Amino acid sequence: MLQRGGTLRHGDLLQSDDGAIVEVHAAPQTLSIACTQDPFLFARACYHLGNRHVPLQIGEGWVRYEHDHVLDEMVSELGLEVSCEKAPFEPEAGAYNQGSGGGHHHHH
Repeated sequence: MLQRGGTLRHGDLLQSDDGAIVEVHAAPQTLSIACTQDPFLFARACYHLGNRHVPLQIGEGWVRYEHDHVLDEMVSELGLEVSCEKAPFEPEAGAYNQGSGGGHHHHH
C-alpha cells in the first residue's frame, strides 16, 4: 500500500512485500516547451501561465506545459521560442504540496 497523497515521479522505485522492485516510468505526452535566455521574459511567461493555473515543469531557461495552441501563442507573443515535443511531464508539485513528493525525492 502506498501512502495517500504522495506523488510518484519518473525513476522512483517501489518495493513490494515480497521484495520485488518496480521502477516508475512516466509516459511521454504531447508538451509545449518554451525557451529563452532572458530571465525577465522567462519570469513573465511563468507568471502568465501560472496565473492561468497551468501545471508547469520548470527548468533553466525553459518551461514545459501540456500542449495548448492558445497558450503557445500567448507565450510566443511574450518573446519566447515555443516548440512541441513528446516527453514525460513532471510538473511542479506546488508550494503547499512540497512535503508529499515534490522536489523529486526517491523513497524506497
